[in-house]
Amino acid sequence: MNTTSQKVLIVDLMHDSISKMLIDAGFAPDYRPDISPQEVHDIIPEYDGIIVRSKLEVDKELLDKASKLKFVARAGAGIDKVDYPYLTAKGIKLVNAPEGNRDAVGEHVIGMLLSLFHNLNRGNREVKHGKWDREGNRGMELKGKTVGIFGYGFMGRSVARKLQGFECRVITYDKYKSDVDLDWVEKVDLETFFNETEILSIHVPLTSETKFLFDLDYLNQFKKLKLIVNSSRGEVLKLSAVNTLLESGTLLGAALDVLENEKINKLSSEEQAEFDKLANNLQVILSPHVAGWTFESYERINEVLVSKLVKEGLAQVR
Repeated sequence: MNTTSQKVLIVDLMHDSISKMLIDAGFAPDYRPDISPQEVHDIIPEYDGIIVRSKLEVDKELLDKASKLKFVARAGAGIDKVDYPYLTAKGIKLVNAPEGNRDAVGEHVIGMLLSLFHNLNRGNREVKHGKWDREGNRGMELKGKTVGIFGYGFMGRSVARKLQGFECRVITYDKYKSDVDLDWVEKVDLETFFNETEILSIHVPLTSETKFLFDLDYLNQFKKLKLIVNSSRGEVLKLSAVNTLLESGTLLGAALDVLENEKINKLSSEEQAEFDKLANNLQVILSPHVAGWTFESYERINEVLVSKLVKEGLAQVR
């Protein structure tokens, strides 16, 4: 029986290995990282599969044009730009790759925590400017603190694994997972999570349920909260709430890899005001959505995606 390779459109920058991996697996890749969203809409009927990162909204309009589409592959973990219910209704497979960058995220979260606890950013800046302030940069230890991991998927579990050697208490709450698989992690109910978390690490996808879930009212339910780390999606955490708690002294610090609006040169006046407060607070660390973005994860994501596509039996269409 004759077979034809699946034609796959790649619309974002990927590690150079992607085309060879796809060809070796029996696909016919078309690597076009500079393509515009409108051009994708124009040519999508030609393709059996599409690989996306963050450039493109895989919405109803696009899916209705994709008459041959068998799968959408997301080069990363989040699928908030994919209309998953509609895609599923059309019988199109969705593959993502949280396994590819979970270690990067775990390390990044630990790095941010240690930097805040030991004043590494502030101390570095002061010494370079001729200020030698030992007492002002006295640190705190992670040991003995209670770290609450909200969301125990690939990323939350990776953070938990990285925390094993720090002799802190690790608790987790996940509405959709019934158990944990690491001996040093305690699964708790939401009330216990609110009552005992001192360091909050957020690991939830952006959905209608989680959008701005962590607003001021929600954060005020935490009884001992001193530090927030967000490496998931910016729109799950209200920045005005973070600023309010920092200004009141309730929070001692925040580490944010993601923001509500990541186009930081095109903020509204209200967004700019909140951003400026964060940027000028020495107890806040910001990074440009790079927690999962390492040289190693860049290539590993390709490996995960291609292996999943092969496992799903999508390498060829008869």
